[in-house]
Amino acid sequence: MSAPPTDPEHAHGDPGLPPAGLDAEALDADRNRWTPQKVALWVGIALLGGLAWVMIALVRGETINAIWFVFAAVCTYFIAYRFYSTYIERTITRPDDRRATPAEYLENGQDYMPTDRRVLYGHHFAAIAGAGPLVGPVLAAQMGYLPGTIWIIVGVVLAGAVQDYLVLFFSMRRGGRSLGQMARDELGRVGGLAALLATLAIMIIIVAILALVVVNALGESPWGVFSVAMTIPIALFMGVYLRFLRPGQVAEVSLIGFVLLMAAIIGGGMVAETEWGVALFTLDRVTIAWGIIIYGFIAAVLPVWLLLAPRDYLSTFMKIGTIVLLAVAIIVVQPEIVAPAVSEFATNPAGGPVVPGPLFPFLFVTIACGALSGFHALISSGTTPKMVEKERQTRLIGYGGMLMESFVAIMALVAALAIDRGLYFAMNSSAAATGGTIEGAAAFVNSLGLAGVNLTPEQLAQTANDVGEQSIVSRTGGAPTLAVGLAHIMQQFIGGAAMMAFWYHFAIMFEALFILTAVDAGTRVARFMLQDFIGNLVPRFKDTSWKVGAWTCTAIMVGGWGAILVMGVTDPLGGINTLFPLFGIANQLLAAIALAVCLAIIARRGRIGGLWVVLVPLAFATVVTVTASMYKIFSPVPSIGYWAQHAAYRNALAEGETSFGAARTVEGMEAVVRNTFIQGTLSIVFVVLALIVIVTALIATVRSLRTGGLPSAESEAVPSRIYAPSGLVVAPSEKELEQLWIEAAPETRERAYH
Repeated sequence: MSAPPTDPEHAHGDPGLPPAGLDAEALDADRNRWTPQKVALWVGIALLGGLAWVMIALVRGETINAIWFVFAAVCTYFIAYRFYSTYIERTITRPDDRRATPAEYLENGQDYMPTDRRVLYGHHFAAIAGAGPLVGPVLAAQMGYLPGTIWIIVGVVLAGAVQDYLVLFFSMRRGGRSLGQMARDELGRVGGLAALLATLAIMIIIVAILALVVVNALGESPWGVFSVAMTIPIALFMGVYLRFLRPGQVAEVSLIGFVLLMAAIIGGGMVAETEWGVALFTLDRVTIAWGIIIYGFIAAVLPVWLLLAPRDYLSTFMKIGTIVLLAVAIIVVQPEIVAPAVSEFATNPAGGPVVPGPLFPFLFVTIACGALSGFHALISSGTTPKMVEKERQTRLIGYGGMLMESFVAIMALVAALAIDRGLYFAMNSSAAATGGTIEGAAAFVNSLGLAGVNLTPEQLAQTANDVGEQSIVSRTGGAPTLAVGLAHIMQQFIGGAAMMAFWYHFAIMFEALFILTAVDAGTRVARFMLQDFIGNLVPRFKDTSWKVGAWTCTAIMVGGWGAILVMGVTDPLGGINTLFPLFGIANQLLAAIALAVCLAIIARRGRIGGLWVVLVPLAFATVVTVTASMYKIFSPVPSIGYWAQHAAYRNALAEGETSFGAARTVEGMEAVVRNTFIQGTLSIVFVVLALIVIVTALIATVRSLRTGGLPSAESEAVPSRIYAPSGLVVAPSEKELEQLWIEAAPETRERAYH
């Protein structure tokens, strides 16, 4: 073990406490200690991953076994985390566990709170893994299995996980500041103001869309409403248990929480079969929307340890557990995928019935979460940096958490590809195309000319009966398709055809729980962002423990996304549903902003050698999002361009038409005109603000490189007085130090934390 730190910067100033951490050399020695067993293990992982990629990318046949997608993803993730994220840690971040994090030196029991790395991993993963990794890959399955697979796996390694890790680390080093505030500190007034406005506006849109997906998943579903609602009191119990009853007993409370969660899921099915359960928990979408709005406000103002962290940690059991179970089922069942590697619609400039537009750039904005997501940057500079115990834990939480979300996206893609192609297009094509009937859907799908597809109305009726639904035609949005795919695979693994309906409704509830955790964390992050923004004018607002400021900013942000949510739920055409394409573009524009801020920070530190790590994904994200924005703004094709669609419906109204396109009424036509105007305007605003941030970041980067670096905007270093392992498991070099802390008297440990 290395000697305790003695320099003034890192000495914790309390001779009664053991050292707060080891130096980097001691910890890196564990990684660099190669044995024949370790060499054989990594060679085996590389060979298995390489074989899987050959089978996916090069071997062509009538079908491909889904097992290769699991192996390609998992092996790539292991190698990327072990080697590439370690390179980033050594080259760019250079964490020091002897330096206190904001969770320690700003602890207030409300937002800043040192949190066990396992619990925080669960919170972070649950917060970032919303609708994107479930819905985006399902929609992108239209283009075939190869483009989406490459983007999800390669994109997360080189872009998504890099962004999440770096934003989390840099925010932590700056007292947990929001992305917009970091941009203002690093880029100056113009770039900072553009970043603040962009992040606030995009955040409102993102949270509203996430909330709408939850509303649609839970609407008129007593099983889902009951089970999801029960996670709230379970999380409150876990928070009190860890805080007061059995502090530090994470494994113990995890087991209790898991049992209670399973009881809530099973109980939901039982309740949904009773008359009183149906009467009490069958809620219309407007009621559910208001419930989510009220919940979002409460979750954002309660202490983070009481509801948010334990609830997200709890839902992680179900999220990761379900995805791992699905992966095991795929390995055992080995379903064959009949979809082509690259479909007819991937090479069609107009796209297809599910995603309009060409593969480039629309594949890369359809699949956002799972590969690269700007929303993650808001979480990584929101709740998570205020709860990290030790600096070196940021690699596990930031990079590792994003790899897990990417795996969710791969499993969602495989589930969508595993079902019949005709069934896939019948579920994901609009009601305007299918007529909303099984006969119309069969006729429409067969008219697409898909090779080997001959869909019948009887197939659609039988599938609906199998999953316990009245109809599966035009169940757009991705979630129902994923549920059918998951049920199709899982019933072959456990239970048989009789369990098809159970697995379908289990998947629907799983998706709702998945997304709702992103809504509550997103609301809290939005509050932090607004407090930072107003704090530039009224400094008192920067104090997150000031209840007046916290409650005021929470109410404003909840009111913003809540108004859009209610509009979407009550609009004749769903309102915000037409805003969904903007979600992907706005999300990736936000990612470009985050990467641009990271680029400027790295250059300011003088770390020229690591600039390419950020510059490559930044360049790609910028090209993709600007190109997609240009399509949406200027394309003359109504199915692609916002303004083209706006003009088409407006002209139809002017000519006295009472129905047009997908709108069957005048009110519906007016809704399309209004929503496309909002879409077109926001698309212009978002791309302009993003380009301002990117240009100012490049200017700041060049300025820093010319001067050899500039003074850091990091918070002043504070010596740490607490200890926690740097990774998921205790490293060999940390065991002696951990034993010293275990042997320390309880009152000594208590003094370290307070």
